Amino acid sequence: MMLGSLFLLAYAGGLAELINLGSKWSTEAGIASRVRRLITGTWVMAVVAWLTVITGTYIVYPWYRAALPKGADLRMYPKALLVASPNTAGWHNFGMEWKEHIAWLAPILATAVAYMVTKYGARLAKDDQVRRAIIVLFSLAFISAAVAGLFGAFINKAAPVL
Repeated sequence: MMLGSLFLLAYAGGLAELINLGSKWSTEAGIASRVRRLITGTWVMAVVAWLTVITGTYIVYPWYRAALPKGADLRMYPKALLVASPNTAGWHNFGMEWKEHIAWLAPILATAVAYMVTKYGARLAKDDQVRRAIIVLFSLAFISAAVAGLFGAFINKAAPVL
């Protein structure tokens, strides 16, 4: 939850900075200040996205995938609990499988955005086309994280990781 909150804040701040960077009323000093904040914010977003996906994949996910021993309580094994019922099997078969893959797009795209913001810097204030392309990549990073997060929340509601 904490990493997700930081990701959301970094996205909101970064998006606002990118949109306002093209303002006709910005001064050179204002642009320089915005670019510094934008570079910091996008790198924070990228690092947080990587931390979120790595901890999810290597710390939380193994608990979800734990094999069901004979005679064990299904409630203690989320994947087994989901696939045991035809009503919830789709949460694993589609939701979790898709979540596993879509989640990795967020840090990849966030890193691409951070790199492009660092590379182009103050030129983004004048180059609307590149700035729009970065906004699209930035938004795709957020959307992929949001979809993965929503699937995770719904799956956790159906079969909590205790």
